[in-house]
Amino acid sequence: LTVLNAGRRYLKAEDLSGKAFVTSGLGGMSGAQAKAAVIAGCVGVIAEVDEAALLKRHKQGWLMEISNNLDHCIARLRDARKNKIALSLGYHGNVVDLWERLVYELDTTGELLVDLGSDQTSCHNPFSGGYYPVQLGFEEAKQLLSTNPGKFRTLVQESLKRHVAAINRLADKGMFFWDYGNAFLLEAQRAGADVEKRGANKTEFRYPSYVQHIMG
Repeated sequence: LTVLNAGRRYLKAEDLSGKAFVTSGLGGMSGAQAKAAVIAGCVGVIAEVDEAALLKRHKQGWLMEISNNLDHCIARLRDARKNKIALSLGYHGNVVDLWERLVYELDTTGELLVDLGSDQTSCHNPFSGGYYPVQLGFEEAKQLLSTNPGKFRTLVQESLKRHVAAINRLADKGMFFWDYGNAFLLEAQRAGADVEKRGANKTEFRYPSYVQHIMG
């Protein structure tokens, strides 16, 4: 319902075939995103750093394909959008790399490959394993978290700034991004990312909440 209503509200579309939804997280609550994309008829590309979560969702049948290759992911995304194929593709990697690759595609081809975007990393707990920084691989980041949590925190905040910068670039070209109630925008703001709403007070964000704007 969230994906469908986001399409209705932001894309003015009842039919989401040929549209792309990019997000992250295939764990506990976020695991349903892959299934939601296919039910809604769009292309869902969901990034997840933990391979165990990807394999679990694939085994369940909630996730149709898995790849750790961004070139392959972009090619599949292009093909599925063009042919209006409902697809859930799990990218085994950091969502920041995915967002930045989408910016690269925009800059080099002029093509905006994503229509809807969100995030379901566990940003209510960003410095204890809920969010993994793009600068490190999954296992390396887990090691740093246990040996130097202060450095881990710094990398997370740097990663959040890159994360938001890529989203902002795509949103400026017409992608519609919403907050999924996971404290992503709050933690990004605390990290110094550009998420504040222009001309509003500091408690308002430039992207809407799914509770008020979509489900409501």
